[in-house]
Amino acid sequence: MEKQKTEAVSAGNSMRKGILRNKYYLYITEFFAGMSVMAVELGASRLLAPYFSSSQIVWTIIIGTIMIAMALGNIWGGRSADKNPDPDRLYIRIIIAAVWIAAIPVLGKYIIIAISAALVFTISNNFLICAAFLACMVVFVFPLFLLGTVTPSLVKYTVDSLDDSGKTVGSLGAFNTIGSIIGTFMPTFVTIPYVGTSITFLIFAGILLILALIYFISVGVEKKKCATGIVLFFICCILGSSNSFAFWENDLLYEGESIYNYLQVKDTDDSVILSTNVLFGVQSIMKKDGGATGMYYDYAMAAPVMAGRTDGDILILGMGTGTYAKQCRHYYGSTSIEGVEIDKKITDLAGKYFGLPESVPVTTYDGRAYLEAVSDSYDVIMVDAYQDITIPFQMSSVEFFTLVKEHLNENGVMVVNMNMHSDAEGNINEYLADTISTVFDHVYTVDVPGTTNTELFAAQNPDMMSEFEKGRAVIEDSELQIMLANVSNGITAYEKGNYILTDDKAPVELLGMRVIDDLIKNELVYYKEVFRREGIKGLLN
Repeated sequence: MEKQKTEAVSAGNSMRKGILRNKYYLYITEFFAGMSVMAVELGASRLLAPYFSSSQIVWTIIIGTIMIAMALGNIWGGRSADKNPDPDRLYIRIIIAAVWIAAIPVLGKYIIIAISAALVFTISNNFLICAAFLACMVVFVFPLFLLGTVTPSLVKYTVDSLDDSGKTVGSLGAFNTIGSIIGTFMPTFVTIPYVGTSITFLIFAGILLILALIYFISVGVEKKKCATGIVLFFICCILGSSNSFAFWENDLLYEGESIYNYLQVKDTDDSVILSTNVLFGVQSIMKKDGGATGMYYDYAMAAPVMAGRTDGDILILGMGTGTYAKQCRHYYGSTSIEGVEIDKKITDLAGKYFGLPESVPVTTYDGRAYLEAVSDSYDVIMVDAYQDITIPFQMSSVEFFTLVKEHLNENGVMVVNMNMHSDAEGNINEYLADTISTVFDHVYTVDVPGTTNTELFAAQNPDMMSEFEKGRAVIEDSELQIMLANVSNGITAYEKGNYILTDDKAPVELLGMRVIDDLIKNELVYYKEVFRREGIKGLLN
């Protein structure tokens, strides 16, 4: 019996040596490990975006967390390989990483919600940073730590002598880098847009699992562990193939992803609503009765009247599903409208769910790049590319607003939707308004009641307000009259300050995060007090 066991061990070691002598297999291991790390990183950004947005802050947290995991994995993997250079241990770790990654679509969203719910009642500042960082630590650190052990372990197995160590390590690094490049492009341009984030995690988890299984099949060991990994992986495939992030919703017309955004179209009793990246926001809306939205779009209807051209040319930067375009067509009739929207999938949804007429042309492009490329001028330019803290910095600077001004006709008006109203000094809206005031001579703002939105109107025409009052006096549509009266009653001239954003310095994410912290504090004062007095039971009651 002992002799048979010794022979089995000897045979296993011989087979291990055989596969380890095939350095190409080890290079392939390095290739797919590097590819999977980058795929998980990009998948992490999409998993977190519906809950925390897709801002630079969130990306920084993801990258930082993953680098921590990889560094710790490198250290531990190197020590482990020196102490016990058994390749079985490495490929078992790869199986564990594969199963963990496959489980992310099943459990990840619930973990994020649980962490957010716990933190929102226990911390007062930097909620976004704390919640996103803790979610990353819990969901992503362990599997990437395991993948971080791959490189130092493979170095141990591939370096035969000091004479070829530089060549061997260089080859491993090259395979890892090439894999990382492919792992960067494939999720962004192929798997996430076409099959979604959940399937993306499962695809790359499957690749890692197959990689490890090939090794164990070739050496004929660890059959039970391999079978367990296979069973767990298929369970995750069954339970985690859904792309639904908003698992509590049951009235969604559409939920999916594009290259740029998580997208959700929700059907309510009186509206169809588009949300992008943040589950609870409203980026576009269509009222089923075709009337006013009750939102900032109604206030923006004042811009054509201020320009003295309700039949003029309008450009919308950040078209969304065309809410503003349809309103202008509805109330002003003969207005010429064109839109710019960076996300082609949103434009597709506009035609399918929001009734955007085909006669309204939409260019798939970045708003600023579009202005750089065209020479046309407009009577109204609507800037509506801001959502929560994901304000594009390149569309918030002096240079950008100067470009807008150059594309306005003589009496043209720019209208900007600023969606994070705050009374705190030096808030994001104050920065935007001050920046615009350095470019335009006449700037007016009006808060939209019941929302966090402020509409800003800017022009070079000193008579824009008298033009507005004169124009609204001849409006016949009663609903439009009410909209314009609301603007007239609330609008004030903006007093310029010294908070300026430029292409070189525009910390829009940090400024936006401060507003979100304030909003959370204000919205949850009551619930925090209940939690403090009665705990979880009080909240449930």
